[in-house]
Amino acid sequence: MNVIRSLEKIRYAKNSVVTVGTFDGVHRAHREIIREVVNRAHMREGRSVVVTFDPHPKAVVASARGPVQLLSTPAERIAMLIELQVDDLVIIPFTYEFSRINAATFYQDYVNRLIGVSEVVVGYDHMFGRDREAGTGELVTLGRTLDFSVFAVHPFTLDGEAISSTRIRRALIGGDLDRAERMLGYPYRLTGEVVSGDHRGRTLGFPTANMVPDDRNKLVPGNGVYLAAVHVAGTHAFGMMNIGVRPTLTAGEHRVLEVHILDFDRDIYDETMTVTFLRRLRDERKFGSREELVEQLERDRDAARQARMSVTYSPTQPKE
Repeated sequence: MNVIRSLEKIRYAKNSVVTVGTFDGVHRAHREIIREVVNRAHMREGRSVVVTFDPHPKAVVASARGPVQLLSTPAERIAMLIELQVDDLVIIPFTYEFSRINAATFYQDYVNRLIGVSEVVVGYDHMFGRDREAGTGELVTLGRTLDFSVFAVHPFTLDGEAISSTRIRRALIGGDLDRAERMLGYPYRLTGEVVSGDHRGRTLGFPTANMVPDDRNKLVPGNGVYLAAVHVAGTHAFGMMNIGVRPTLTAGEHRVLEVHILDFDRDIYDETMTVTFLRRLRDERKFGSREELVEQLERDRDAARQARMSVTYSPTQPKE
């Protein structure tokens, strides 16, 4: 896949099948759209093109609502698009000035003149242009003017609801890993650096690796204890991941991400660690004493060991 970050490096080819979107998470509904792009490009003996943006548009036009919570970092998104065998990925720098371009200008100046297009594939709810001013109907009309056809993909649903990045974020924040994974098509993961903590876990007999995500905008699931697959320093292992403010120990001073890796005893400070969330074990709780906390941690460890026996997970498992 050619990753194109500069408009000057875009190569023109009229016989291109193009889709445009943020594709955060590259979830199952996104994959349906992108597979359609790739298949229709093959049928036309043309080129498949995904046009996306960096940073996420909401980080620019909706910043007053708080930081955007990404399901995938730019690097993760690129890796997943490579798996889907897209020919060209065009990443357009998203600025406030760019956000004010209307739909007709964007498709005429960027998609039609710079990239070249014979067909555009969109999701059923596609909106584009300044203030999301235009939908599929307007795009069909524009296509008649600019000589491209439009194919709209039907909604991809789960339990009667259309899959969307918003619903996936809501599930992860609520700790509903099963629903999030079913919508994503793969288990959710975080990658970051292992940093030194306060070592309180070690004093309890449960040493932990504290983690700082490598993208501050990446969504962190809701507080609680999780079974996680851990990849660090060339090793694959399982662990119990705690996300929260540790109310028993620190009185809720700040939120931490820490994982007690099962059957593991190595110095991994400053290493890059990827944590894949497999199952939620329990909610975060405040205990009456350190002794009660240790007893619960022992139960958590037993639950993690038991759960890992029933989880099918491979670091290289194919994504749906």
